[in-house]
Amino acid sequence: MSPSCVMVIPMTQTPVTCPLCEATCGLSVTVTEGQVTRVRGDDADVFSHGYICPKGASLGALHHDPDRLRAPLVRRDGELVEVSWDEAFAEIERRLPPLIAEHGRDAVAVYAGNPSVHNTSTALYGPVFYKALNTRNFYTASTVDQLPKHFSAGHMFGHALTIPVPDLDRVDHLLMLGANPLVSNGSLMTAPDVRGRLRALRDRGGKLVVVDPKRSRTAELADEHHAIRPGTDALLLFALVRTLFAEDLTDTRDLPVNGVDEVRALAEPFTPEAVAVHTGLDADVVRTMARELASAGRAVVYGRIGTTTQTFGTLASWLIDVLNTLTGNLDREGGAMFPLAAAGQANARAAKKRRGFQTGRWRSRVRDLPEVIGELPVATLADEILTPGDGRVRALVTVCGNPCLSTPNARRLEKAMARLDFMVSVDVYLNETSRHADVVLPGPTPLERPHYDLTLYQLAIRNVANWTPAVLPTEVPQEWETLLRLTGIVTGLGSDPDLKALDDLVADQTAERLGVEKGDRHGPERLIDIMLRGGPYDLTLADLEAAPHGVDLGPLEPRLPEILTTTSGRVELAPEAITVDVPRLAEVLDRPVNGELLLIGRRQLSSNNSWMHNLAPLVRGSNRCTAQLHPDDATRLGLVDGATAVVRSRAGEIEVPVEVTDAIRPGVVSIPHGWGHDVAGARTSVARAHAGVNANVLADETLLDALSGTAALNGIPVQIEPA
Repeated sequence: MSPSCVMVIPMTQTPVTCPLCEATCGLSVTVTEGQVTRVRGDDADVFSHGYICPKGASLGALHHDPDRLRAPLVRRDGELVEVSWDEAFAEIERRLPPLIAEHGRDAVAVYAGNPSVHNTSTALYGPVFYKALNTRNFYTASTVDQLPKHFSAGHMFGHALTIPVPDLDRVDHLLMLGANPLVSNGSLMTAPDVRGRLRALRDRGGKLVVVDPKRSRTAELADEHHAIRPGTDALLLFALVRTLFAEDLTDTRDLPVNGVDEVRALAEPFTPEAVAVHTGLDADVVRTMARELASAGRAVVYGRIGTTTQTFGTLASWLIDVLNTLTGNLDREGGAMFPLAAAGQANARAAKKRRGFQTGRWRSRVRDLPEVIGELPVATLADEILTPGDGRVRALVTVCGNPCLSTPNARRLEKAMARLDFMVSVDVYLNETSRHADVVLPGPTPLERPHYDLTLYQLAIRNVANWTPAVLPTEVPQEWETLLRLTGIVTGLGSDPDLKALDDLVADQTAERLGVEKGDRHGPERLIDIMLRGGPYDLTLADLEAAPHGVDLGPLEPRLPEILTTTSGRVELAPEAITVDVPRLAEVLDRPVNGELLLIGRRQLSSNNSWMHNLAPLVRGSNRCTAQLHPDDATRLGLVDGATAVVRSRAGEIEVPVEVTDAIRPGVVSIPHGWGHDVAGARTSVARAHAGVNANVLADETLLDALSGTAALNGIPVQIEPA
């Protein structure tokens, strides 16, 4: 063949920010003739520098997944069938407004799942729809995840997203509780390549101490691992605080802090000896932990989902920042610092009015549980559907969520779905939850939509900004358009409203709030451009478009006191809304430890909650749904590796393969979250072939963090025996 006859195959390589977890890694996506042929780390990315995990590498498999929905579904004669977009919205208009007219807006509940935060359309336009719907029955994945941190940060610093994060690249001593970032990546700590950053910590002479019931991959990298008894982190943290006071090791520097003396008095009962029998950690070990934390040059305490999803989740979240404050490491280089994102950061401007932070503005109808940041605990959603009376939830809208797998007593919620009069799901899969819907509205793949990590950059360990345009075209409407059509339905504008007019209204309101012009773009591009121009840096969306590998805005810098929006304008170290729960914790000291088995969750590198199990590259190798337990417990209970066991709790029971390992503390059982795909009606063939079991069948919806209503998914009492 002569050179003039050589065929040139169209191929592009595009920098993309991975939207699949909280690490925000930069990827390089190769597309050949419309097919994703390669995904690798982007070496030029200003934040991740080429790092990639198995989740990011699967972006092509996600895009080409044949089980993903590409057209709306409507239930007809009991079956979900494909229809046109106009037919789908017409069905919603036919059924939802009359239900609201008869029973009121609180008869409609919303559940927004974790992926909605990783999607620029749903992050920006979801709140537009939720506000228009105006229901108090609003639920999200936060109440099975991080809500206690929002609660404590709000009452300590004035806003739910004024959350200090570890200055990971400059810290010398890191005390980590209930977190496994080598598997889950940073969380409430946006950080690519945590393994590399923790190795750098040790290479510069620093120390990593991990507190976790399991010797996780992160614990294996640590200088010290302390296998704590599940659910007792708040006791340990209070003992550390008590030791700091007892040995005169506190130093709040010149920070504007109220409540130090109140914390000293509250800590008095929690001596290292008093908590030792409950935590399983020796008193001398606890004292050494406190002394090393106080004496380190630059130190930080960091806790994640193991500390938030327990019955004292808010107290644990609060005490972490109490320790950071008392050791002088709050708002200091190498300590716990406050990011300054380029767009959307709630505390980017000095507050003109210090209104403080409020919770419990309304309460749930059935169990009288409190509202926090506009939402109710999802642990009570089934109650609101199943319990008769005025205000009963009769309709449900789910947005990128799978609560039938992700919430406590999952089988009860699944039964509750049958009691609904109407259900709409905005979802790319027909999964364990959306299979119950009357209308399913899919969206484009991540490569078919633009992306900016609006929320996650507000929690990043370095200030960066990166915009990803859509890589591939699609005929599927963007989710922002879908959400505006839903907004039109619930506001009386009909199923085919003027989307341009609605989008202009949203842009006008955003631009007015930030004091800038709205510009001539549309959709998320325009809103992000407005937020950038109204933000703390001299940036526009055009600047980010011209920098496809991101813009580095520098390391974290001290930001106190100007970001504080407490009514006092100071850090409130002992807010009454939090300290009111301390007596309940103190009562634990007088209870005997009964030796019951306690269930905890488990994160997996090739997984993220329930929505990645339909990708063949991510259900191989160590991504196994097993019940891990210690050899001593296995021998005592007559269980052997690979055999099947029955695990029971107050809420339910499951059968699961046993995995015997000395990596877990005696008295603890660990089952990963997000599995259980063996249900009729779902269209996820790969997930069904690797079904696993749903650990949330065992999660008890009555076990909650008292302050935030967050479900206690760790420390659940269980019994286990051979099947």
